[in-house]
Amino acid sequence: MNNAAVILKKGEGRTIKAGGMWVFDNEIDRISGSFENGDIVEVHDFDGYFMGYGFMNTKSKITVRMMSRRKENPVTEDLIERRVRAAWNYRKQTVDTACCRVVFGEADFLPGIVIDKFSDILVVESLALGIDRWKPVILDQLKKVLAEDGIEIRGIYERSDAKVRENEGMERWKGFIGEPFDTKVKITENGVKYIVDVEDGQKTGFFLDQKNNRAAVGRLCHGKKVLDCFTHTGSFALNAGKAGASSVLGVDASMTGIRQAEENARLNHLEDRVRFLCADVFDLLPELEEKGERFDVVILDPPAFTKSRGSVKNAVKGYREINMRGLRLVEEGGFLATCSCSHFMEPELFAKTIREAAKSAHKRLKQVEFRTQAPDHPILWAANESYYLKFYIFQVCSEL
Repeated sequence: MNNAAVILKKGEGRTIKAGGMWVFDNEIDRISGSFENGDIVEVHDFDGYFMGYGFMNTKSKITVRMMSRRKENPVTEDLIERRVRAAWNYRKQTVDTACCRVVFGEADFLPGIVIDKFSDILVVESLALGIDRWKPVILDQLKKVLAEDGIEIRGIYERSDAKVRENEGMERWKGFIGEPFDTKVKITENGVKYIVDVEDGQKTGFFLDQKNNRAAVGRLCHGKKVLDCFTHTGSFALNAGKAGASSVLGVDASMTGIRQAEENARLNHLEDRVRFLCADVFDLLPELEEKGERFDVVILDPPAFTKSRGSVKNAVKGYREINMRGLRLVEEGGFLATCSCSHFMEPELFAKTIREAAKSAHKRLKQVEFRTQAPDHPILWAANESYYLKFYIFQVCSEL
C-alpha cells in the first residue's frame, strides 16, 4: 500500500457508486502521490469522499479495478483469504465442485483473475497487472482452503496467454506453476467423461459455464437426431448421446477440437451414435439444407462474434445468419438451442436478432427456457462485466 489516491471528476464514478468494479481513464480528474502501475491506491470522489481501494494501471482504459469499499478494509493477505474462502463456500453450496470455476474475477471481488478446478488440477488465468502481483497469495490461500475439505491439489497450470493482457502492458504467458504434470486431465461432468487439455485447449481447457445448459438440452434428445454446431471438444454432442439420442453430428472448424471430441466419444463408448465433422458451420448449414437434411434438435454454441462494442453490428449479422440457417434445419416441432457468450451482445439485442432470424426463416418460436451461465460463474449485479452468456431453448414451428 502507498499514499497515492485517484480523484474522480465531478459527476463521474456513477458505475462504482452503483456497485460496479471498474474506474475508466476518462472518469479520473487527477492522481495524487507516487505509485507504480499495479499498486493499490485509494479512490476518492471529486469532493474527497473515500470510495474504496483498488489496484491501478495507467496503461489500461480500466485504470482502477476495485478491491475493497471500506476504509477499515485495506487489501492485505487476510482480505485475500476471506475472499477466497467466501468464493469456495459459495461453490460448495451451489454446484458440484468436482470440476468448477472456483474464482470468477469481479464476481468474487478478485478482479482480473479466474481459476478453474478440474478434479485435482487448478488452471489460473490472470488478466490484470495488479491482481497478477497477488496471484501467489490467492493460489496459496485457495490450496489451504481446499485442503481443509480434504482436497489436495496435484498441480497448477497458468493460461495467461489471452491477447487482452497486452492491454495491461503485460506479456502473454502459459506454463506450470510448481511441479510439472500430465496436462491431459480426465474429468466427469453430467455423467459424461472428458479429457481436458489444460495446456493447449481453448481458454483454460474446457467451458464449464455451459454445464447446466448441456444437461437441459440433453433432456430433449432421447431418441432424437441431433446437430451440434461449433462443438469444440464435443460437450453438447456427448450430452445428447449420453441422453439416448439416436444419432448426433458435431461440427467444428478446428481439426484439433474434432480429434479431441472423437477421443471423448470413445471414452464414453458413444462412437457408434456420435460422430464429428471438421467443417465451417456457415458453409455447411446451407449445404445440409440443400440436401434436405433435417434434425430434431439443433444446437448453436458459437464463439463470441464480438469482443468489443465497435464490432457489435457485424456480430449481429453473424448471429442472425447462423440462427436463420439453423432454424431451417429443425424438423416441425423440434428444438433449437442457441446462445451468445459475448458480453457486448446484450440480452435485448440477442433476443431481437433471434426474432429477426425466425422471421427470415418463416418459423415461429415457443420459448422453452432462457438460461445463463452456470452458478460457478456468478453474475454480480451492478458489475455487468460478469454477465455474458445468454442461452435460449425454443420449440420450432412453421408459420401457419
